[in-house]
Amino acid sequence: MNTAIVTAIVTGAAQGLGLVTARRLAAAGYRVVLTDLQDVSVQAAAIGADAIGISGDVSNEAFVEDLAARVATDFGGAQVLVNNAGISLIRPAEDTTVDEWQRMMAVNLQGPFLLCRAFGRQMLSAGKGSIVNVASVAGLGGVIHRSAYNTSKHGLVGLTRTLAGEWGGRGVRVNAVCPGWIKTEMDVKDMGSGAYDDTDIVNRVPMARFAMPEDVAEAITFLASDAAAFINGVSLPVDGGWTGDISWDSLRLKTRG
Repeated sequence: MNTAIVTAIVTGAAQGLGLVTARRLAAAGYRVVLTDLQDVSVQAAAIGADAIGISGDVSNEAFVEDLAARVATDFGGAQVLVNNAGISLIRPAEDTTVDEWQRMMAVNLQGPFLLCRAFGRQMLSAGKGSIVNVASVAGLGGVIHRSAYNTSKHGLVGLTRTLAGEWGGRGVRVNAVCPGWIKTEMDVKDMGSGAYDDTDIVNRVPMARFAMPEDVAEAITFLASDAAAFINGVSLPVDGGWTGDISWDSLRLKTRG
């Protein structure tokens, strides 16, 4: 076992932001453990010899505990955790079922808690570690017809701040990124519902484009690294100015060349 290599866990790593983040961390020299409900062996093999893929449900306590135990045995524990796994739901609040609500909370909030708890123990024991939770601009405000999703992401921001307070003095930093709309498979699926189109997003963002997965992966990699050694408890918008601009669309569009 080569304990000199820093091990990073990335959830939801089969595609989209999770996969791009895993590649970015690997390029920065981390050993990356990809996990997803889908099989991730091909993605891990493509990244390189220091990457492995382990499939399972992050909302399942037994799976998370087994994952942590395996990482501890094989690599001496993890020093970085990226909680990226998440699901989306576009539904009026009055039409949202209890099953939909509970599944959203299980994946988007319970899963990150279980992973923070399991890998946080390893980091606390080592006296060092960095956790980055992938929240959303929907964790900083409200988005219509996303009551369950918004609530899960607000909860994730709250979990981030609480753990940062609990663990910061023991060497473990906990931060979040709050992306705007990203061009990923999830966006394609959500847009296919007819709820919005490209223009709705582009017109809302001062930088006049969607986020790219690489934009967010760079922020995650920074927060995970020692370069962010005194950053703790932050929920960083990576949104092109979405949460900073409260103008209406017509006024915003007048400023564009």
